[in-house]
Amino acid sequence: MTQDIAALYAGHLDVLKQRADTALERAGLDHLVVPSGTLHYQVFDDRDYPYAVNPQFKAWLPLVRNPGSWLVYTPGQRPKLVYLQPHDYWHVVPEAPSGYWPEHFDVVVIRSADEAQRHLPKNATRCAILGEPQSALGQYGAFKPDNPPAVVDYLEYQRAYKTPYEIAMMREATRRGVRAHRAAERAFRAGASEFGIHLAYCQAAGQDSTELPYGNIVALNEHGAVLHYTELGRLPPKPVRSFLIDAGASHAGYACDITRTYSADASDEFQSMIDAVDVAQQKLCADVRAGTDYKQLHLDAHLALAAVLKDFGVLKVSPEEALAKGVSAAFFPHGLGHGIGLQVHDVAGFAASDAGGRIEPPDGHPFLRLTRVLEPGMVVTIEPGVYFIDMLLEKLRQDGHADAVDWSRVDAFRPYGGIRIEDDVVCTDDAPVNLTREEFANLG
Repeated sequence: MTQDIAALYAGHLDVLKQRADTALERAGLDHLVVPSGTLHYQVFDDRDYPYAVNPQFKAWLPLVRNPGSWLVYTPGQRPKLVYLQPHDYWHVVPEAPSGYWPEHFDVVVIRSADEAQRHLPKNATRCAILGEPQSALGQYGAFKPDNPPAVVDYLEYQRAYKTPYEIAMMREATRRGVRAHRAAERAFRAGASEFGIHLAYCQAAGQDSTELPYGNIVALNEHGAVLHYTELGRLPPKPVRSFLIDAGASHAGYACDITRTYSADASDEFQSMIDAVDVAQQKLCADVRAGTDYKQLHLDAHLALAAVLKDFGVLKVSPEEALAKGVSAAFFPHGLGHGIGLQVHDVAGFAASDAGGRIEPPDGHPFLRLTRVLEPGMVVTIEPGVYFIDMLLEKLRQDGHADAVDWSRVDAFRPYGGIRIEDDVVCTDDAPVNLTREEFANLG
């Protein structure tokens, strides 16, 4: 397995070099310089916020806990890693570089962050420096990230196309995530609170909240109608009706993003609705194919979910009318999904080309995060949802669409909150690869 990863990583690095060569040529620059990022401290305090590595840095290196380090790449030369390994008895010091990747770099170890400057290119004006302002080094901030658009636009656009190494890392993240989802469901069935379910998830994933790619959404009953519910109640409600969990895991800087919904009673009508949404979701996953316009896939999701709502007596109008009049958006207010990889909501979802530009979402669908045509190598989430959100339902009434809804059916489902089902899917030259479903099947 290690040999396989080593070979995949070598190929991945070759792709990154080619992309960097092109990006620097477009910008008329000589060097790519990428800080890993720095620690941020709370105002009026000496406590630091959880460190988040610069995504442009971890694209090259499987290092996510190494603030103060730098990557330097000059076309035609081996990339250099300036690796901060401080003398420190207050904190754990990063270990010496090891594994499948150091042989590809000239590694320079420094003992303080300020030492990095002597190992960077002499002329900062010839560098594309990608990162946050706090990473500036040198007198007057000579090495201050400038994020030249020609470089950033190109690199971020190309990041949509995952290398085999990246797919392998996402599989490993998915393996952790699915294992943790299974543990969370068991905790739910055993009567745990939202907080207890969250702890069971983290234990099974082997990651704490700062290592996970995003804050866990663990929602019982009506809390499932809050799209980003992260409060984590300490006591379970009485009675417990439903459970929605949107939670991921990380591996070597890459993320998975998985959502599942369960009814406390596997024989009730809400579970039947979950099953219907699941069928619709799997059909949408099957349409993650080269040449598919993701905007259209989002609209197809609205039609599919409106059909589910009509079958369950919630809607009294056709799916087509529900979409045209904005009725379906009251029940499915977010986008179908997004790109995923180094970041949960991966970059360049709206990019018109590798030189910039923007593809707008369809009118009336402002929260869609991906508007590109799908191509081989892209990895996207497919996460349709149906929710019973009071403020959106009230707006539906105010906008004159009350007759489109059977409100007694809404009242029947409101205590369950909502349904969301989400998988991570790879677009290929042929049939899509559903990383999430494959791993659930592997675990049984």
